[in-house]
Amino acid sequence: MRLWDKGYAVNDRIDEFTVGKDRETDLYLARFDILGTMAHITMLRSVGLLAPEELKTLLVSLKSLYDSACRGDFVIEDGIEDIHSQVEIELTRTLGDLGKKVHTGRSRNDQVLVDIKLFSREGIRNIAGKVKVLFETLQRCSERYKDVLMPGYTHLQVAMPSSFGLWFGAYAESLATDLHQLLAAWNAVNCNPLGSAAGYGSSAPLDRRMTTTLLGFRDLDYNSIYAQMSRGKTERIVSFALSCVAETLGRLAADCCLFNSQNFGFVKLPDELTTGSSIMPHKKNPDVFELIRAHCNRICGAPGTLRLLTTNLPSGYFRDMQLTKETYFPLFDELGDCLDLAAFAVDNIKVSENLMDDPKYMQAFSVEEVNRLVKEENVPFRDAYRKVADSISDGSFRFGGELSHTHEGSVGNLCNDRIADKFNEIYGKFDFHRVDEAIESLISKI
Repeated sequence: MRLWDKGYAVNDRIDEFTVGKDRETDLYLARFDILGTMAHITMLRSVGLLAPEELKTLLVSLKSLYDSACRGDFVIEDGIEDIHSQVEIELTRTLGDLGKKVHTGRSRNDQVLVDIKLFSREGIRNIAGKVKVLFETLQRCSERYKDVLMPGYTHLQVAMPSSFGLWFGAYAESLATDLHQLLAAWNAVNCNPLGSAAGYGSSAPLDRRMTTTLLGFRDLDYNSIYAQMSRGKTERIVSFALSCVAETLGRLAADCCLFNSQNFGFVKLPDELTTGSSIMPHKKNPDVFELIRAHCNRICGAPGTLRLLTTNLPSGYFRDMQLTKETYFPLFDELGDCLDLAAFAVDNIKVSENLMDDPKYMQAFSVEEVNRLVKEENVPFRDAYRKVADSISDGSFRFGGELSHTHEGSVGNLCNDRIADKFNEIYGKFDFHRVDEAIESLISKI
């Protein structure tokens, strides 16, 4: 059954091809399509297009469908095109002609728009929460190991003294920057497209402000054509924000793979967090970090995939947009799992102490010796540089002093409290509470 049925049969091959994977991917949208319908019909009642008794009856049935979707029991049947069709058909089966009234003033175009906005909003919230957990884990590790030195590298060559506190803290602050992108994505999806219909509004006397409030949106997508143009743009904006988090996470995973190897030996995973080899009895592989890296690389490719599907389309809706679902919807679960596993693994990682006592890292202190000559012996920097370089060349270089890094963000002054303030300031700009209050109010109207 199709909502657009006009009394003629569609070729089976065309039907199968055009429906594609919508029956599977649209299950991601089930709860949100029902919420959008609840808000829409509440608005229809307020403008006189539904009677009070009709609204009450419809809301009771929709609440039942919503509970089913929350339990994971909701299905899209064979022969039903999409989530919008399934919800309306369920209402019609239960309530007869009353169920057919819920589409007044709507198109499937603005239905899927509002579904994707609501789905994305919840997904961003979940990812932001998981980012917060990993951020706090990294900060704890940074404080725990702030005095444990390790070599820093440039070009994979030993460069200068670093510390595990500095290393862990670097990824924490990177997540704070990524949170800016998530906040921008949150603001982009937190605008209501409902009421734009097929892209040109409706002659029905819709109250778009009311549905905006009912669904907890911050504002409207005002222009009805732009509301339709936001399809694809929304997915690209959000996927880019997710890719920023994934890039940070993937780079952390790459470090952990490298530093866990015997050639480095900087960190060690507990045995229960490693896997083995079918032929080499000694192997304890950091597969968790290798897979995090691979998943994150795939997530980083998503914005490009979505752009290729949507770039240079004229204004208005096109079926091309259907294919974005297959790339976009799974991103949240994939990144969420990576964040969960990264926080768990990092929290259990063991660091190697006294690394810098190894003579092979002695040259990492060359800059310290240059600075000592400048400060204590008043040697011009360039002369001090050359003197230390000569001692390295003839094998006589030694450094027996102490590190004296005091500026903000250095080994001796991590500024973790200020980084936490930065993160929490950004996190506090997500208006999660307002969304919760609106959705809870909408659901409790029954």
